[in-house]
Amino acid sequence: MVARWMAVAALTTIGAAPAERVVRIDDPFVAVSVNGAAFRVRIDPAAPNMPLIAKTADRGAKSRRMGISYVFGVGSTTIVADTEVARVDYGAGPVKQRIGRTRQPFAAVAPQGSIGPGGLPEPVVRFVLHAPLVGERTVTMAMVRPGFPETLFGSGWTASEAQIMFDGAPLHVRIDPLHPRTLATAGAAVRIARHNDGTLSGEAASTEIRFGIERPVRTMRLARPLAIGPLAIDRLGVCIADNGKADAIRESDAEPVKTDPDEIVVTASGKKRDLRRDVVSLGADVLARCSSIVFDRATAVIRLTCA
Repeated sequence: MVARWMAVAALTTIGAAPAERVVRIDDPFVAVSVNGAAFRVRIDPAAPNMPLIAKTADRGAKSRRMGISYVFGVGSTTIVADTEVARVDYGAGPVKQRIGRTRQPFAAVAPQGSIGPGGLPEPVVRFVLHAPLVGERTVTMAMVRPGFPETLFGSGWTASEAQIMFDGAPLHVRIDPLHPRTLATAGAAVRIARHNDGTLSGEAASTEIRFGIERPVRTMRLARPLAIGPLAIDRLGVCIADNGKADAIRESDAEPVKTDPDEIVVTASGKKRDLRRDVVSLGADVLARCSSIVFDRATAVIRLTCA
C-alpha cells in the first residue's frame, strides 16, 4: 500500500502544475496531448473525472487497452468506455492517468473529448460564469469523488459532486452549467416533492442527458423552494423513470391527499435504495445567478458564489 501511494506521488509531480486553473464557462476547452496525439477537450463540471476521448477522434493516439472497461448508464441505455493508462499532458508536462475511449462523445459540442475538474492535475479548478453580482454570498459544500490522482487506478469514472443533507439523508448535487435545465433523478424528485410539496405538470419531453442520449422529463413545481445556499429552486425537471419512479409525486391538478396526523403509515421495506443515486443537477437556469464555481480537491469542497 505504501509503495502504491509513493508511485502515485511520483507520477503526479511530473511537470509541476499551478495550484489553480481558471476556466471561462464560455470557452471551457483545453489543448491536451494523449500519448503524443493532440486533442481539444472540454472541461465540464458534470463530466466524469477520467478523461473521455471519443474513438472517432483518437486515430492519432497510440492506444494500449488495459483490459478494464466502465459502463455508463443513461436510463436503459449503456455506454462502454474502454480504458488505458496513458501519458497525458495538460500543458505542464506529462502525467500518467487512466483515460476512457467511447464510441460517442460525452457532449456533442465537444466531439473530441470531455473531462471533469477532478481529472485535472491542478488541485483547484475555478469556473468563471460572469462578473460578480450584487448581494452575492458563497456556500461551501462537501465534495464527494474528488478525483485525481485516484483516476490512475480507475475511480475517476464518476463526476465530482457535492453532498448536502436533505430531510435527514444525503442528497448529491451535480454542478452542470453547460446544460440549460436543472434536473433531478426520479428518486431525488420523490424526496423533494414530499418535503417541499412538489407537483408534476405537463407532458414528458425528451431531454438530452449525456452522450447524446435523451430521456423523458417532466416539470415539477415546488410550493416551498428547495434551498441550496443562496439558491432557491421553485421548479425543476424530473427524469421520471431514472433511478427510481416518479409515480408517487402528485399531479398538479390532483386534490391533495388528506391524512390523519395520528395515522401510522407502514410501507414495505423491500431492497434498500442506494441514496447515492439521488442526484439534483443544477443547470444554467439556476446557476445563472452564480458568478463562480470552485472545485477544491485539496479540501474536498465545492464553493458556489451566487446572488
